[in-house]
Formats: sequence, C-alpha cells, structure tokens
Amino acid sequence: MTKLVQWLWVLAILGSTWVALTTGALGLELPLSCQEVLWPLPAYMLVSAGCYALDTVGCHVATFHDCEDATRKLQSQIQEAQADLARSGLRF
Repeated sequence: MTKLVQWLWVLAILGSTWVALTTGALGLELPLSCQEVLWPLPAYMLVSAGCYALDTVGCHVATFHDCEDATRKLQSQIQEAQADLARSGLRF
C-alpha cells in the first residue's frame, strides 16, 4: 500500500467519523461545548498540517548539509569541460 493510499484511508476514516459526529448519525448527544469544537475541527487540522509542513521544510533547510566531495567532483568536471571546449576553439 502506497503512502497516498494510506493517507486517503486515514482522511476517509477521519472524515466519516467527523460527519457522523456532527450530523448525529451515531445517536450520541454531545454537549454543546463539544459540538462547538467539532464543527471547525477540519479547519484546525488543515492549519495544523500546514504548520507541520512548514516546520519540516524549515528544519530541513536549516540543517542542510553541504556535500563537499560532490562539490569538488563537480568543479573538476566543469574544469574538464572548459578545457575540452577550449581545445575545440570556444573562448569564454
């Protein structure tokens, strides 16, 4: 099962549970305070997921590691390419 299918299953289960609780399909009588929190819950979850995504991206950008070996290898390949182009008569 791919991650997309797992996420879709979780969203379907959470969504159906939310709909069942907000519409009263389960026959539960929730207190008014619970109903007031339950209605905007999808918006809270969406904002929380967005904050988590921004935090994850920010942490990965802040802790980005330089690949010094790859940098040296790329620079040597660039020098080889420039030398090859210079032998072909291209000037830069």
